[in-house]
Amino acid sequence: MHSAGNGAVYQQEPALCGFLLSREAFMVATFLPPFSPVGELLPRLRERGYAVLEPGSVAALCGFPLAALDALKPSWEHLQPDRYLKDGGRYRRRRHSCFIVDDDEVTQAAHRAHWQSLDYNALHGGMQRWFEPMQPEVVAQPAWTGLLATLGRCCSGLKGAQRWYVEAHQFRIDTSDGIGRPTPEGAHRDGVDMVAVMLVDRVGIKGGETRVFAASGPDGQRFTLEAPWSLMLLDDERVIHESTPIQPLAEAGHRDTLVLTYRAGSFQGDE
Repeated sequence: MHSAGNGAVYQQEPALCGFLLSREAFMVATFLPPFSPVGELLPRLRERGYAVLEPGSVAALCGFPLAALDALKPSWEHLQPDRYLKDGGRYRRRRHSCFIVDDDEVTQAAHRAHWQSLDYNALHGGMQRWFEPMQPEVVAQPAWTGLLATLGRCCSGLKGAQRWYVEAHQFRIDTSDGIGRPTPEGAHRDGVDMVAVMLVDRVGIKGGETRVFAASGPDGQRFTLEAPWSLMLLDDERVIHESTPIQPLAEAGHRDTLVLTYRAGSFQGDE
């Protein structure tokens, strides 16, 4: 067991989480993700409140090859600076768009601000944050709509059939400030029903460890997503999550992720 310093205790399962020491990471400990077979995604979500899939399982779940997702990658080179960071940092770039997923039908919603209450984001909540939308050529990719619809079916499998209001966030966290913070708000919930976090790429960095622990207790787990298109799916009502800061290995590096939040009923701020 490992203490998180905030009361959480991270339990490592020998069958699921290996322990690696990497010269490239300057001997930084890396815990392997607790990957589940694709057929155990929903049982694991029901049991623990989160599940992690390796890239091949993601492709099997979605029904298309990883090359279709790779076609989305170049768009991370065109993200725009996040000008709302209250810590004064310059380490985050992003784009944000919204969608409605109703079974297999995916519709892009009118561009809107991203809003969270202070209850869920004490650092950046309570204000409207307008980010540049995702590029049209990305949203038009069949892999994009297929991914959103697939994850929507997973959410309905866990929560019951719903029309899902989805916010999509493309993130690049870089080390231009010497350190980059994927979650400057700290350990948190997002105020939605489900959260999907996909690693898109890691270039020249160490750190960026994922930490997930029960919202109502101390048990948790820590691991590092390293393979592009690894997926972590979270029941936002049951678990709290965060990612630790990243540092460069030599020259400046970055960590690219895609975060999709699924909420029944409405987008946040529309109640």
